[in-house]
Amino acid sequence: MIEARHLRVLRAVAATGSFSAAGRELGCTQPAVSQQMKALETSVGTPLLIRSGREMRLTQAGQALVRHAAGILAGLTAAEEEVAAIAGLRAGRVRLVSFPSGSSTLVPTALAALRAAHPGTRVFLEEAEPPQSVGLLREGDCDIALAFRYEGAGAGAGGGDEWDDLVVRPLLTDRLVALVPERHRLARAESVSIGELAGESWIAGCPRCRGQLVEVCEGAGFTPRIDFATDDYPAVVGLVGAGLGVAVLPQLAVESVRPRGARTVTLEPAVRREIVALTLPDLAQVPAVAATLEQLARAAHR
Repeated sequence: MIEARHLRVLRAVAATGSFSAAGRELGCTQPAVSQQMKALETSVGTPLLIRSGREMRLTQAGQALVRHAAGILAGLTAAEEEVAAIAGLRAGRVRLVSFPSGSSTLVPTALAALRAAHPGTRVFLEEAEPPQSVGLLREGDCDIALAFRYEGAGAGAGGGDEWDDLVVRPLLTDRLVALVPERHRLARAESVSIGELAGESWIAGCPRCRGQLVEVCEGAGFTPRIDFATDDYPAVVGLVGAGLGVAVLPQLAVESVRPRGARTVTLEPAVRREIVALTLPDLAQVPAVAATLEQLARAAHR
């Protein structure tokens, strides 16, 4: 294997014509230069210098190596500078995948703070719900996945076992609220149980949220009649506001939409979901990824 330090010595010897002069240029002794040249010749398996008295000439192999050394050392210097910039957060790239209500609430605050602190770090944002977002992370298509899991969910429904191989950064606990039309009989109630909505027409959200809704309702003794299903939270709010049904939404989702024609009511007993940021163990050590995780955590507590 050719080492960069040996290439630097070879270039100095070729430029100065002697080991002693090369040593003075490099700030080392003549024996050290001789030792490194011998190590380089051993590595490449052929002589690089012809020694004739005090004169030294490059062999054909030596000339070829010196010719390539400039590009190799320049490329190595550029790589060292780029890595140093990334390590010092003067540069870097983070690919972030978030579910929609996280994209409209947590992400903007976090990325604004990240840009202010580290303007050289670029973040690319894509939207996906879990488990798709978690799959993108494991497949190497993103660096951080903003995800959620419901309290008490099993491994197949976003429980803890599903993420055992990942670094999990808890962000906040998001409580679900009931959403009813503003003229609904329960619109001005302080709280409502899921069972009081048993006979209503339901508007359901994303597939994971839909599954959680059915599970909670069945736990209360009924199966919800889902007339509409959409992944778009503003559409859910709009349908409720138009009097077409009721819904249960995370508080975070309600905060990102102006609920015209609809009212939120506290749901009892409480149903919560945990919002987390996920990454791979190796990625957690990358400065730009670590800084983004930190800003997401700060945004969650504002």
